[in-house]
Amino acid sequence: MIPTVQVIGAGLAGSEAALQMADRGVRVKLYEMRPETGTGIHETPFAGEMVCSNSLGSTELHSASGLLKAELNLLGSRFLQSAAQFRVPAGSSFSVDRHQLAENMEKCLAAHPAIEMIREETRELPEADAPVIVATGPLTSPVFARRLTRFTQRRHLFFYDATSPIIRCDSIDSSRLFRGTRYDKGEADFLNIPLDEKAYHEFVSNLVQAETVALPDFEKGIFFEACLPVEEIARRGPMSLAFGPLKPVGLKDPHTGNMPFAAIQLRQDDIRESFYQMVGFQTRLKWGEQQRVFRTLPGLQNAEFERFGRMHRNTYINAPLILDATGRARKRDSLFFAGQISGVEGYVESICSGLLAGRQMARYVTGRPLLPLPRETACGSLLDYVSSADWKNFRPTKFSFGLLAPLDSPREGRKPSKRERKEQQAQRALEILDQWIRREEF
Repeated sequence: MIPTVQVIGAGLAGSEAALQMADRGVRVKLYEMRPETGTGIHETPFAGEMVCSNSLGSTELHSASGLLKAELNLLGSRFLQSAAQFRVPAGSSFSVDRHQLAENMEKCLAAHPAIEMIREETRELPEADAPVIVATGPLTSPVFARRLTRFTQRRHLFFYDATSPIIRCDSIDSSRLFRGTRYDKGEADFLNIPLDEKAYHEFVSNLVQAETVALPDFEKGIFFEACLPVEEIARRGPMSLAFGPLKPVGLKDPHTGNMPFAAIQLRQDDIRESFYQMVGFQTRLKWGEQQRVFRTLPGLQNAEFERFGRMHRNTYINAPLILDATGRARKRDSLFFAGQISGVEGYVESICSGLLAGRQMARYVTGRPLLPLPRETACGSLLDYVSSADWKNFRPTKFSFGLLAPLDSPREGRKPSKRERKEQQAQRALEILDQWIRREEF
């Protein structure tokens, strides 16, 4: 008899893992502590809620996110299938209505006859012989995190992350803004706030002087480089934002006919276009300071904030010490980790690790051997790196083309450009993955 698998956490990874196993005839008990125990960041009680940005990254195949999603589509990701129903305009970015998507994921899980949803906080790691996938995410409850330490034998690692503000659309003065995407990629889906040189430097000065939420003295400065608060970026130099989230390259202000000195982009956050999110504006400013500083921007003088940016602590395990390339714990065959607690970073990476953990667990409980994916693929190279990186300096990892096995060097002729090389790696990855899936029946 096939044992029932416990999945702890119904975020992106846990939901994907549960559905992958259930679709393969494995019964699942899916534990989720919300809404009984909240996180301070989630806005709904639904499974699979995207809590920070509403973007799943670029759809272009030469981008890391684009290749990873293409592979997950080949593998039959249930989350991406659902997400496609709730896309919102965002140029070449795969952006979604976060709340409608989460509600739909909840319905998919509830409707599956092989999945039992249990709404309670898990406070202990189940007994050693029970098949378990831990997918509690970066917002793992403090109680469960402490219990996990008994298994990991080391203190958990962590970093601080933040969310971006969301503004009510009807409170934005769009006459001061213009629609467009950088380099005209896709439709003109973003609202852009143009800043001249004087306005830019005044904004940066306001930003770095604003009051922030304090961190404990012994935890100060622990930020993840890919998710730095906007005020921390500004403190690195007066032009750091102009070359970062406010870079105007590829934009033209129709009011002047020229590229602005800097530009802040607002991305549609829901299908009804009721809300817009400030792109790249993760922040730990106090809420009153966010309102004061961001209302100095053109078009936002009367902005009403549906959500202020918030700081939160992200927990993850030191994966190279604990996991193998299938996501399974080295010291316990029946235990897998998935999602951001497993050491991957990002929405799509979390979906990837959840899908693979679910597929591998389904093989384990049915007595079949586990199958690490080829290193030439995005999915395979990501989990291979997470399981083999230098544990002394390990930080959460996003997929990048640098993780892929290199291409053979051309013997003659023109050296391919960086974009062409990525396109060739992507095409190779998809061909190898397709052949591997057919051969291994994964």
